[in-house]
Amino acid sequence: MEIYSQIHAMQLQSRRWQQAGQRISFVPTMGNLHAGHLALVEKAVELGERVVVSIFVNPLQFNDPADFAAYRRSLDADLDKLAPLEVDAVFAPPEDEMYPHGRDATTQVDVPALSGILEGEHRPGHFRGVTTVVAKLFNIVQPDVAVFGEKDFQQLRIIECMVADLDMPVEIIAMPTVREADGLAMSSRNSRLSASQRQLAPLLYQTMQEFRQHYLAAEGNIAQLQAQATAGLAQAGFVVEYFSLRRHEDLAPAKPGDRCLLLVAARLGETRLIDNLCME
Repeated sequence: MEIYSQIHAMQLQSRRWQQAGQRISFVPTMGNLHAGHLALVEKAVELGERVVVSIFVNPLQFNDPADFAAYRRSLDADLDKLAPLEVDAVFAPPEDEMYPHGRDATTQVDVPALSGILEGEHRPGHFRGVTTVVAKLFNIVQPDVAVFGEKDFQQLRIIECMVADLDMPVEIIAMPTVREADGLAMSSRNSRLSASQRQLAPLLYQTMQEFRQHYLAAEGNIAQLQAQATAGLAQAGFVVEYFSLRRHEDLAPAKPGDRCLLLVAARLGETRLIDNLCME
């Protein structure tokens, strides 16, 4: 497993693999790796002869400087976790390599149709930072296929839209959310929960499952079900930012008969949790 910190070196290696006719699969991450990330890497190993993982805490997607500063960096531990997984290269650049002219001066990529709702409403500029860094990483690594988790479902849809709109020759593969035994969606942010908050956190997914059961049984209208779920979470100590039923393909508000999913964001103390659940 080779470690690259410079763009030119990573691009050169990718070109060598391409010239040898080898398919490159790619998993972009911000590090602090957990079993959910490793499941994406294992899928990438199945999809290509060469596997690249990036580790870069992207400042452009943090609208809160304190959140960026608090994000855990654990490069050595991350490399130890990747070492047994047939990863050929890790691209782990410093910030000035990715943004040599500074954060504010770099060209940015925006997907306006999907970036201003849900997460985008609560985290202005977040998705512009995501699409900018993913576009750069695709140009650097030049993958044939890239693997993303469905936990960040809006992010997944936005990246799919960017790839289609900009004619990027990258196949996007989505993998199901990996959960803890108690149902909590795995996230790098979970380590910031206190012991009492960690005990409470699975209630988010439990509430989503209860909503799904009532929805499928047509027990009450959607607005009532959402209000009840939100009130229950608030009473338990969550600060709910959204609890929203959306159309699966384009995240528009769901209508009767649509294939839809529930998207949720809520805070426990200083930790922000997101999750989603398909209504089928």
